[in-house]
Amino acid sequence: MLAIFNKGLVDPPKELNSPASHPSGSGNKPKYPQEIVRMFQQSYPQNAPLSIGFGDSAFLAYSSSKGPQLHQQRIFCGMDNMYCIFLGNLNNLNTLIKQYGLGKATNEAMFVIEAYRTLRDRGPYPADQVLKDLEGCFGFVIYDGNAGTGADQRVKLYWGIAADESVVISDNLDVIKASCAKSFAPFPSGCMYHSEVGLMSFEHPKNKMKAMPRIDSEGAMCGANFKVDISSKKSTMPRVGSEANWALSGSQA
Repeated sequence: MLAIFNKGLVDPPKELNSPASHPSGSGNKPKYPQEIVRMFQQSYPQNAPLSIGFGDSAFLAYSSSKGPQLHQQRIFCGMDNMYCIFLGNLNNLNTLIKQYGLGKATNEAMFVIEAYRTLRDRGPYPADQVLKDLEGCFGFVIYDGNAGTGADQRVKLYWGIAADESVVISDNLDVIKASCAKSFAPFPSGCMYHSEVGLMSFEHPKNKMKAMPRIDSEGAMCGANFKVDISSKKSTMPRVGSEANWALSGSQA
């Protein structure tokens, strides 16, 4: 699979962009989206990938050919101007179908679109709660043509920065390396990314994400690994009640 989101649509963590990929750096340079698309298509000569573009905003491509993750099914689905590429399996799909009142023929990609539609139209319901209900080994990318947002989550996906600062997401590591030079990293397991709220862990939604620099064999910084910082939490509501009142009284004495 391949997904490219324009820099005006998605604003990735700044740590993902490596200084070694800049013009002053040495070695491989990031490529532009058009070049990345051609490279991805050439990676599957036996079965030309299905691709769809959304103007200058986004690009999705999918191939049913066996790729880097041979054991995982690949599904592409589009409904009501929403599109999903799904890798892997949901072990509890039948249970989820009954829970959401969907038809028996619903596959994983169709379910993800319906779950996303529920979050979008019937919120506010925490996205991390929805994702916690999903059991299995999987990864997916959603593009909402109505809202112009992209989101992705879990399993062996990689993301990086192209030459025009577009965000590139793929399960094909060779394509990512050739496309983004040093500015790429594995997408962190157990996390989700949304263009409005950024990168967060759906397993520990109250904790912040911490970026750890990645250093290659030549000593150059190449993107960053992201993990949950268990020692820090998002700020909560200030204390109220007698404790706050006594503190205020003391300051005025």
